[in-house]
Amino acid sequence: MADTETELHPLLAALQPLADRIDAQLLRPDALEPDDVPLVWAGEVVGGVRLTPQERPSDLAHLLAQLAVELEGPLHTLDRAGRQRAVRLLDERGAFNYRKSVETVADVLGVTRFTIYNYLNRDRSD
Repeated sequence: MADTETELHPLLAALQPLADRIDAQLLRPDALEPDDVPLVWAGEVVGGVRLTPQERPSDLAHLLAQLAVELEGPLHTLDRAGRQRAVRLLDERGAFNYRKSVETVADVLGVTRFTIYNYLNRDRSD
C-alpha cells in the first residue's frame, strides 16, 4: 500500500506482512472496488484487500509440472522415496482435491492408484 501521505491504520499495518506473503494489495477505503474485501474496524471501513489474480493456473497439470521442475526431472523416473516425497508434496499443495487426481498422479508417477492411496494413508497417519 503506497500511502506515504498519511499513517497506516493499525489494522492495515498489522495485515501488511500477510498481504505481502499472499501477494495481495492493501487499499485505502476510497480505492475499494466491488470484488475487494473491506476491512472494518470499530464499525468503520478503514481499508481493504485486493487479492491478486494468479498469474499461473493452479490446476493439477500445473502442480505436476511445477513439481517436476522442483524435483529436477520427469516424475516417472523417481525412485520409491522420491515418489513418496512427490505424493506428500502434492497432497500438501491440494493436488488430491481435483477430480480423478489419484489416477492422474499414478499415471504420471508410473504406479498404481493403490500405491498412491498407500502413500497418502502412510503420510496422513504420521
